Amino acid sequence: MFGNKSNRGDQTVVDTLIGPQVVIRGDLVFSGGLYIEGAIHGKVIAEDGSPAMVTLAEQGRIEGEVRAPVVIINGTLQGDVHAAERVELAPKARVQGNVHYQVVEMSAGAQLTGRLIHAAAAAAVALPAPNAEAATKPVALAAVNG
Repeated sequence: MFGNKSNRGDQTVVDTLIGPQVVIRGDLVFSGGLYIEGAIHGKVIAEDGSPAMVTLAEQGRIEGEVRAPVVIINGTLQGDVHAAERVELAPKARVQGNVHYQVVEMSAGAQLTGRLIHAAAAAAVALPAPNAEAATKPVALAAVNG
């Protein structure tokens, strides 16, 4: 658990542990490694610009939004996930909400009730047309024979 290695060879450092008997009611802002075995009723948000990873253990539960560069889920999450870098849904993951990701890994057995939304696709939808008037005008297309 503490200082163990993931399957990618990256060093996983746990700075904060939420034990199995702990229930937090309210938002949690963190940096570094956060390992959750208990329950959180509120948002879990990594500090802007800090390297951060949240791991939700099999017996852990979050009811609220999660925002972090790296999110690993093997417990129950009710809320949206926003991962700037990577999301891993482990075999016991139970997610009810949308998962916004850059890279996603989903193991056999993981359950997702919601949508997987790639960061680039979401950004393209959110951008307004450069010239709103030009976007509404019909465009004539001509076929070119070579």
